[in-house]
Amino acid sequence: MSDILLLDWAIMAVSLFNTILLTWLGLTVFFNSERRDWGVWIAAGGLLLGALFFVSHSAIIGLGLTNLTWRNMIFWWTAGLIPAIMLPYAWYIIILWYAGYWHEPQNRLRQRQKRWLYLTTAMLLLGLLSLFAGVLLLAIPSSQLNSLRGFIRYSIAGIPLLAVGYSIYVLLCIGLALDALRQPVASRRVMGQVARRRAQPWLASASLALMVVSLLVTGVVLWIVQDARQRTFFEIYFEAQLTIAILDLLISSIIAVVIVLLGRAVVSYEVFTGKTLPRGGLKRQWRQAVQLAAGYGIAIGGTIAVQLRPLYSLLLTAMLMTFFFAMVSWRTFAEREKYIARLRPFVASNRLLEQLITQADPQEVDFITPFYALCADVLDARVAYLAALGPMAPLVGPPISYPASAQPLPDLPTIIKRFTGAENEMISLDADEFGAAIWAIPLWSERGLSGVLLLGEKSDSGLYTQEEIEIARVISERLIDTHASAEMSRRLMEIQRQRLAQSQIIDQKTRRVLHDDILPDIQAALIALSGVASNGQAGNEKTDRALKLMTDAHKQISDLLHDMPTTTAPEVARLGFITAFQRIVENDFSMVFDEIRWEISPEAEKAAQTLPTLTAEVVFYAAREVVRNAAKHGRGGVAERPLTLTITMHHTDQLAITLTDDGVGLGNSDTSGSGQGLALHSTMMAVVGGEVVVETAVHQFTRVTLNVPITPAPASASNA
Repeated sequence: MSDILLLDWAIMAVSLFNTILLTWLGLTVFFNSERRDWGVWIAAGGLLLGALFFVSHSAIIGLGLTNLTWRNMIFWWTAGLIPAIMLPYAWYIIILWYAGYWHEPQNRLRQRQKRWLYLTTAMLLLGLLSLFAGVLLLAIPSSQLNSLRGFIRYSIAGIPLLAVGYSIYVLLCIGLALDALRQPVASRRVMGQVARRRAQPWLASASLALMVVSLLVTGVVLWIVQDARQRTFFEIYFEAQLTIAILDLLISSIIAVVIVLLGRAVVSYEVFTGKTLPRGGLKRQWRQAVQLAAGYGIAIGGTIAVQLRPLYSLLLTAMLMTFFFAMVSWRTFAEREKYIARLRPFVASNRLLEQLITQADPQEVDFITPFYALCADVLDARVAYLAALGPMAPLVGPPISYPASAQPLPDLPTIIKRFTGAENEMISLDADEFGAAIWAIPLWSERGLSGVLLLGEKSDSGLYTQEEIEIARVISERLIDTHASAEMSRRLMEIQRQRLAQSQIIDQKTRRVLHDDILPDIQAALIALSGVASNGQAGNEKTDRALKLMTDAHKQISDLLHDMPTTTAPEVARLGFITAFQRIVENDFSMVFDEIRWEISPEAEKAAQTLPTLTAEVVFYAAREVVRNAAKHGRGGVAERPLTLTITMHHTDQLAITLTDDGVGLGNSDTSGSGQGLALHSTMMAVVGGEVVVETAVHQFTRVTLNVPITPAPASASNA
């Protein structure tokens, strides 16, 4: 101690501050690491080793160097010198591991630093041997201290060899660590390269600060060891007590800055834990740890500096711990309330049931507001896009962009191909290609990939945290699922209303036609036929008239039967999809088309046989609707126009059924319908996991493709 109250108070406060933060960082890296490989063990061990050094430092300062017994002095000096020797090397190894030195057998970093690693390792072993030799010499009776002085007197150019070696060793470790940070190996983490680039200034600043510390320590060691050749360390200490205290405070303060810089890199970018994304909760806990270390260090350092009685120090410690625990609890509840307030737009009901029942406009179902709240309040993203993929895309519609002025999003097939199926996968994007978006997050459902969330940079240019990405993924999946479900329900309700109205119209039309048209014609025909035998030429005319009436009645009944729906589901279940579909096309539509072409691959035929009954029926009715539309509207009202239907089926990863007609194209016929039938079947296809893709060209063709997923049979079933 320097016997100056404020100086001693500051030294103890900084020492306790460093002890607490190094312990917290070491345990945090160890407990929160994704894989506890040897690099994590060294990183955590190095931080805890630094904490051990400041434990020794605090003990020596608190007890007073002159109040230590000989054995206590040997113990605490050894506890402090071992970390002092090992920490520069540990920092070097940690930076090498973080920079990817051991990721590949041969890389530029390894080729550049391999020999230097061997050299610093040898110097570490030599330093530890020298320390143990010195401890053994200190352990002998005081009459043998001349042997220790002899050990120190070995020199180069008048400078003690021990001081020269330690100085070169420390400077080498810190300088080589800076070189490794300057040119690291490519990271294997998804966001590792970005995290490494953004963490590099913090780690480089920490290394530069450690370089300053090493230079100061080197100067102090040279001074003390050089002076120790003529007198004892206690004589040096008593003569320069104030100078040593100031240097101690300066070096400890610089190390405190190093710890803060290192902690920022650890919690903000997860530089040592191996996590894909940093966690926001860890950053909040780091701020609380810094506040705890600063408050505790200042308070307890003051009690030690003024030599307060242990009972009062204990009571103050208990009060401080209680105060900080209450503060942490308060902040936890405050963060929870803030978190719930942010999530309120996403858990609020959209009142879909009421809107469906009251036949509200589907555009009143608001999905833009929660998505904008997600982007602005939770993610703080500059640009974001939410796009549905696969069977959900026809139901959800075009991608949603944030903000509304964001540039249009290009096609997404290139992104889809890059997803491997990992649930927590993220891929980086070219911002110029994807509307300023730099990250793509896949969205999954039980059927597979359901959409993608594209994110640009954060407004503060920081990294997205693990909590933010998990919330964004869950909310985006829910928005797509809810949007698709609402649209599907709306379509089904609308189709059902139209079907009910059409059924009533057909029933009324059937009764009217039978009662007002067909029955009078049949009665007139019977009356006319009854007088055929008694009238010669007139009888023949009546016969012709009766035949005409019967023919017209037959046509009207035939048209009614043709318009009424047929029930063929049992045929699909019994015959299979392909056979049942071929029969209905040949029986009902062979006279409508000039030619019907079939192209069915053997793989498609086998795949169709594995379709579940419900899926086969949905696909059957959808395909029949496409054929009926082609038959009814393909000629565009011109009976003389030739019309050919081509039906192809092939199977790769799914069953694809393509129905192509060379008619006038979709929407180019005077007899075009409302499109509700195709909308209904598109919805039903989405229910079973399929999709309907429509392509058309004016007066050239209409091509409708039904994509049906094929679920492979279980291995046990196939083996049986």
